[in-house]
Amino acid sequence: MSAVWLYPLILVAGILQAMGNSMNARLRVAVVNPWLAATLSFTLIVFCFVTLFAVLPTPLPTAEGLARMPWWAPLGGLAGAVAVFGGLVLVDKVGAGPFNGLLITANILTSLGIDHFGWLGMQVHALGPGRLLGAVLMVGGIALIARG
Repeated sequence: MSAVWLYPLILVAGILQAMGNSMNARLRVAVVNPWLAATLSFTLIVFCFVTLFAVLPTPLPTAEGLARMPWWAPLGGLAGAVAVFGGLVLVDKVGAGPFNGLLITANILTSLGIDHFGWLGMQVHALGPGRLLGAVLMVGGIALIARG
């Protein structure tokens, strides 16, 4: 199966992420305390995943799989939480366009490094002229959006 069929799902995830930043900003305004707002936001996430785990408990990890896991692997959620918290406290100050543009541009540039060097156990995808041009266009695009 071609990965291109996954692109619509990825696009929906990107749309929801952009909406989620603005939703979280409104949550923070309503509850005033950003730490409480983040806790409320993540409590719903935990509830959803615990429910899915209860309904679909398999597969479960093996002891060997856990032993081979890099020490930093469980920190992915915490890394994502930084972006969520950033949206929660900053998106209404700079605007959804600049915030998400900067977030996505930083994501793309970092991802190109991860791909090129095979960091974090990822398969190597060399940084060629097309990828480099795309990165330059992303930086130029966010510069225009942020200035607007």
